[in-house]
Amino acid sequence: MTETAAAVAEQAASRDPAVGLRAVAALRRLADQLEALQVRNARERGWSWEAIGAVLGVSRQAVHKKHHARRGSTKE
Repeated sequence: MTETAAAVAEQAASRDPAVGLRAVAALRRLADQLEALQVRNARERGWSWEAIGAVLGVSRQAVHKKHHARRGSTKE
């Protein structure tokens, strides 16, 4: 998607459900990408899975399960 995040966020408020739902899906993908980027950033800086989970509002186990395989990390 070549649209800016701001444009997509604006579309999420559309009265047309097709436009709004597409925008919500795009924002969800963007949020997932940003989360993965920042989790990787935190792990590279030595953050524990527990600390990352606390900031994200999820358990250590949940964040580890979601992101550990993506990175292929051997760090626990």
